[in-house]
Amino acid sequence: MVRADALAMIDDPSHAGAKEVLSSADNVVRFLDQNEVERACCINYVAPEVMGFTREVNDWIASFTRDHRSRLLPVGSVHPRHERDPGGEVRRILDLGMRMIKIHPPHQEFSPNAYRDDLPKLADVYRECEARGVPVMFHTGTSVFPRARNVFADPMPIDDVANDFPRLPIILAHAGRPLYGETAFFLARRHANVRLDISGIPPKSLSRYVPRVAEIADKILWGTDWPAPGVTSLRKNIDDFRALGYGEDIEKKVLWENAAALFP
Repeated sequence: MVRADALAMIDDPSHAGAKEVLSSADNVVRFLDQNEVERACCINYVAPEVMGFTREVNDWIASFTRDHRSRLLPVGSVHPRHERDPGGEVRRILDLGMRMIKIHPPHQEFSPNAYRDDLPKLADVYRECEARGVPVMFHTGTSVFPRARNVFADPMPIDDVANDFPRLPIILAHAGRPLYGETAFFLARRHANVRLDISGIPPKSLSRYVPRVAEIADKILWGTDWPAPGVTSLRKNIDDFRALGYGEDIEKKVLWENAAALFP
């Protein structure tokens, strides 16, 4: 169950029709077709205190996407404070078909490197994903949702994760926006296993948050974060990105090739 105050952030006139689209996987696939989008990650994470999301989201998204796995990639989550055996739960949900694990520090209320302090079982999550080559996506940057703990918004602790788990594919969602873009860029350049996702950044503002796209075009992944606040159209975001003039080679990498290589 989503907390009412969190649901109110996307249940507004600008997202008219979102509930209908999300009511079935068939509707989501039709929505992708209408927007000329081939594949989408269906992201869930366990954050009962802030968002009301419990561990049941994993089985739900596995079931929701089951008949459309070539188009809809299920993404799950394990919260080490809410599992007796986090490593075992990671193995279980990966066996369900999860293509990625999501960590949302401001909503899950822990730092990405908390395994070095008071949350040692967090390392089990990373270890299992590293062993199976499954990416871990970290929310980076602040969150406007009620009760979010933005003390965990800075991506710099992921430097520890990248060092301690060098074969773990790491994705920095939202490229640290709005306050930590330079840190996210630094981490992507420093570590071979770190990539940037630019979802949630209005394409017209991309040059402000990620001013050196061309330098790391091989490590940038496209996304919109729909139906997050401010994101109303997949197609419009794509068109706005192409209008920036980066050129066909960079557009292909960002919009398709980088993600296709990571999620074959």
